[in-house]
Amino acid sequence: MVSADVISRAGVLSQLRPRPEVLLLDDAEADQAQVTIIVADGVDEPTLQALRALRHQRTPAMVLVVTHIDDAGLIAAVEHGVAGIVRRCEASPDRLVCAIRAAAAGDGSVPPDLLGRLLKQVGALQRDVLAPHGLRSAGLHDREIEVLRLLADGFGTTEIAAKLSYSPRTIKNVLHDLTSRYHLRNRCHAVAYALRNGFIE
Repeated sequence: MVSADVISRAGVLSQLRPRPEVLLLDDAEADQAQVTIIVADGVDEPTLQALRALRHQRTPAMVLVVTHIDDAGLIAAVEHGVAGIVRRCEASPDRLVCAIRAAAAGDGSVPPDLLGRLLKQVGALQRDVLAPHGLRSAGLHDREIEVLRLLADGFGTTEIAAKLSYSPRTIKNVLHDLTSRYHLRNRCHAVAYALRNGFIE
């Protein structure tokens, strides 16, 4: 657990100590933790520094217990790898355990109103910033997705170029850029990556 406030740390620990679903580890065992809880007043620079340090240490999952969080703080928390958010005023033992268990399972846990705000932010980002430049939220261009879709259908470089009205060299460049950017080994790996992440069906 990470908290600059000793009283908040003691409060969260006292909430969790009686719960059999949670095994509390001391600081010496922190590298074995499946979930780290961060308690903070807001998503300010000290909180972001703590999140960056935890992510650098390869912490598997993080749950943020926070007093105040605005839209910018919400986005920053998600960008820094937070899997669960619990408002301090709502941090009952049941709610904390629920957020911890979700994070340990690789799921997210965010209060419904914050989730709504987060979805609006992501939608605005896609609509106002990425889409005008031909990008999607995953960073793939529409052209890259089309090339991958045709590649998955068994078409070769020349056939893909003819179908999309590009030169074969352009198609090769698209595939080279894609495999380099995502550290993919070859075209088959690129198609598998696209299928696994839902870019093509």
